[in-house]
Amino acid sequence: SVANHLNDISKTDPNLVVDCLAQWQAMGAQDEAELNWMRRHALRGLIKAGDKNALAHLGYSAEIDVVTHLEIEATPVRIGNTLKFKVSLSADVDLPVIVDYRIGFYRPSGRPGEKVFKLKVGHLKAGQTIVHQKEHKLKGNATTFALYPGPHTLTVQVNGVDRACEAFDLL
Repeated sequence: SVANHLNDISKTDPNLVVDCLAQWQAMGAQDEAELNWMRRHALRGLIKAGDKNALAHLGYSAEIDVVTHLEIEATPVRIGNTLKFKVSLSADVDLPVIVDYRIGFYRPSGRPGEKVFKLKVGHLKAGQTIVHQKEHKLKGNATTFALYPGPHTLTVQVNGVDRACEAFDLL
């Protein structure tokens, strides 16, 4: 609906969408919970892309340093198995965080492929370390794309900024 249309428009004019949502928020004519849902849904593509204006509009700061440690449990990983990893986050100040991870896929053509996935939306307290563990299934029979053996990457993005990257091999 409206949020989907705004998401589509954001692909060609991201600033227009962020400005429009900011105006609607300032007007206060819509139920706050409904508008917040629409804002998150309309900006989901920009959030995955790490767009600083969209993230700032939602209250996420890219300027604050977040210490991030990424650890892949075992490599190589076989197609059809699970990529297991752990991400530790800490900061000197309290701040809301939106954490995504990207897998960079090897392609025989040499042209890299990439997909972005949501890891966590939450709040980081000053001096506290938060640990997130994830198991990502690397399906060999996915209908939307094919996996190929070779070098792959896992990148963790916090508030739109790449904070950690590790390579792994897929067999």
